Amino acid sequence: MYETIQYEVTNHVAVLMLNRPERYNAFTKQMHKEIITALKQAEKDSDVRCVVITGAGKAFNAGQDLGEVQSGEPVEFSALLRERYNPMVMQIQNMGKPVIAAVNGAAAGAGMSLALACDLRLAADNAVFSNAFINIGLVPDSGGCYFLSRIVGIGRALELALSGDKLHAAEAHRIGMVNQVYPAEQFAESVRVYAERLAALPTRSIGLIKKAMYKSLHMTLEEALEYEAYSQDIAGNTADHKEGVQAFFDKRAPLFQGK
Repeated sequence: MYETIQYEVTNHVAVLMLNRPERYNAFTKQMHKEIITALKQAEKDSDVRCVVITGAGKAFNAGQDLGEVQSGEPVEFSALLRERYNPMVMQIQNMGKPVIAAVNGAAAGAGMSLALACDLRLAADNAVFSNAFINIGLVPDSGGCYFLSRIVGIGRALELALSGDKLHAAEAHRIGMVNQVYPAEQFAESVRVYAERLAALPTRSIGLIKKAMYKSLHMTLEEALEYEAYSQDIAGNTADHKEGVQAFFDKRAPLFQGK
């Protein structure tokens, strides 16, 4: 079904692996199409309760495959972004399930932006992030300006965007850009355990938390409080809330079904 990615679901976790290792998993038109299709598939599949995006081989993603767009003809960058990159980012943002970037190696340019667009970032200890747009006279796109400044603060975000300096996993973790760092040789297993833990939680509550968190970035306190109240009404009527309360009184671990 897919040519540039691999997609499989195990234990309620959908793993979307970018699969162009010979090109460091760089984006192509076909890859964008397949990523968006796979994300929609995961969103619709009630068996999927967590999504992991990772890369095959040594890299996570090297950004746009320049060989695809540098044909000698002028590039209409805005059209490229609006047609291919922006829909991918919005699909991740609008998904009512947690999306993890499992950064197994280099994440450069739009590859770094893809990782930033995910809800959580796990990195192998040999992973390297590079806001490489400045090196070819471009501006961070695919949410690169939006997410980076919100995750690490405007000062550090500007430093990374203006310098194009490489950021190793340990430093990315120190400044809060990465949630967890694992030894490279244990990375796949560590990601699996982390993702399956999320997949065992009340999925609808996660979706509501995700939406409320992102919306609150643009709200006043009063608006955020009201939206939390609205969200709590929805969460309070889920089967998983009832199970959580019952498990509390039964003094046992809850068994959430994602409903």
